[in-house]
Amino acid sequence: MIALIFIIIVLLYLFLIGSLIYGFDRVEDFKLKDLKPKTKFSVIVPFRNEAANLPILLNSIFKLNYPKTLFEVILVDDDSEDDSVKVITTIKSKKTFGCTSTSLSEHAQGDIKIIRNNRISNSPKKDAITKALKIAQYNWIITTDADCVLPKYWLDAFDEFIQTNQPNCVVAPVTYNDGSSFLKRFQILDVLSLQGATIGGFGLKLPLLCNGANFAYRKSMFESVDGFSGNDNLASGDDIFLLEKFKKANSKKIFYLKSEKVIVTTKSVSNLSTLIQQRLRWASKTSHNPNWFSKLVGLIVFLGNLTCIAMLPVLFFGQITTRVAVALLVIKLSIDFLLLFKSSRFFKQENVLFSYVWSCLIYPFFSVYIVVLSLFKPYKWKGRTFKK
Repeated sequence: MIALIFIIIVLLYLFLIGSLIYGFDRVEDFKLKDLKPKTKFSVIVPFRNEAANLPILLNSIFKLNYPKTLFEVILVDDDSEDDSVKVITTIKSKKTFGCTSTSLSEHAQGDIKIIRNNRISNSPKKDAITKALKIAQYNWIITTDADCVLPKYWLDAFDEFIQTNQPNCVVAPVTYNDGSSFLKRFQILDVLSLQGATIGGFGLKLPLLCNGANFAYRKSMFESVDGFSGNDNLASGDDIFLLEKFKKANSKKIFYLKSEKVIVTTKSVSNLSTLIQQRLRWASKTSHNPNWFSKLVGLIVFLGNLTCIAMLPVLFFGQITTRVAVALLVIKLSIDFLLLFKSSRFFKQENVLFSYVWSCLIYPFFSVYIVVLSLFKPYKWKGRTFKK
């Protein structure tokens, strides 16, 4: 009986991941056509205690190829306790960081704004985005994070995609940029699997994930769905819940921008403790997500990982044969690898696949641990504690 349950779970897992792989291939790569830039953007960056990362972000902003007259940057200080604001003002006053003096001068004249967050809910980040939206000059909003690096043709790709497809909302790729240790490669593999599932969901016309570090939408759409109202009691989910609202308003106007020109890179965390807190933050919004497909995916993935863990004791007590156990593990690990291979090839991070063997042994335990822990434990982030 136990063997039959395990077989059913693994077959469901195989069908799910296989479907996401099929969906991944259905999303076509977007190629730039050198169209004349037209779209005006307001780039919103909430930050808290990011003095070490802001120079890198601003440097990438100064290097953007897009006409400086067609975008603004709104940096929202969420009660930083370090020198974040001072760092920004110092950079704005200098003609440095690898950009020409002309481009930096244009930004310093007003294209980069710094405002303070106004806490009105349990979600500081949602409050920060909402406040920035109120003063945003342009209808197209793009959110990103202070620890990110933006590619040179980031806004060019968004602009051409918007001109070509006339969307209301665009989800775009995010990955980690440092694989110097096993822990960091483990995180890259994890985020690649999430990005693979994100793209696959769009290919199946069942979008289930997005990332606020590379997320664009019309300001008018944000206002028409009443922004974050209804979920601002949850600290996280500034991206997922908004995506669900946009889907409900008009699912045909939501797209994934699959282009290497728009890949935003960000930092992985440096230690296991912080990684656990980060994953608890991500997991905290799962039960509140109204998307049935997202919940189904989460359940099957959880059961698939739980089956891997349970295989050893069940095998030890003779409830399943070695041949069946090995076959089920090979099926799961193979389909996981195929999704990771496709995702890593798109992100040009195939080198992290060398850490797959060790990661796939650890991941089921890590994943199940996070799910169980998230049911009753609050999480800490940016010096604050948040309840589920």
